[in-house]
Amino acid sequence: MAESTVTDDDRRSHTDRVIDDLLDSLRRNDMRAFADQWAPDGSMEFPFAAPGYPVLRSRADVADYLKDYSTMLRIDTVTERQRHHTLDPETAVLEFSADGIVLQSNSAYHMDYVAVITVGVDGVRHYRDYWNPVAAAAALGDADALASGMGRRDA
Repeated sequence: MAESTVTDDDRRSHTDRVIDDLLDSLRRNDMRAFADQWAPDGSMEFPFAAPGYPVLRSRADVADYLKDYSTMLRIDTVTERQRHHTLDPETAVLEFSADGIVLQSNSAYHMDYVAVITVGVDGVRHYRDYWNPVAAAAALGDADALASGMGRRDA
């Protein structure tokens, strides 16, 4: 029997399916399902965040970081702007936006995101989230609300 070969097209399709699942999880405000897309040792980092902002180093870290997200924000719309495939079939650049409500203040929330996502067979291996921390802090009230409400841990 011939051994099965995984092609670049197969890997790219898998990457796209995982990204679709991430976006669907956000649309459902299901942060547990979002975190469940991570590989057990997959990471998430925030290159534009303030010094000391955490780098998440596992699926469990991502789940812990997002555990209170739905008590702070209700996302009503997630719009994919553009998905850029790269030469690496396991990496894509995703441009998207999220609109909803900040629950504490009942004010509108809008954020544009650019994420560089690398996916392996067991889920997200690396997620670099290029969001605007100043806009997030402004939407949520202040930087302390952002840091404490989204699982900040001293690095």
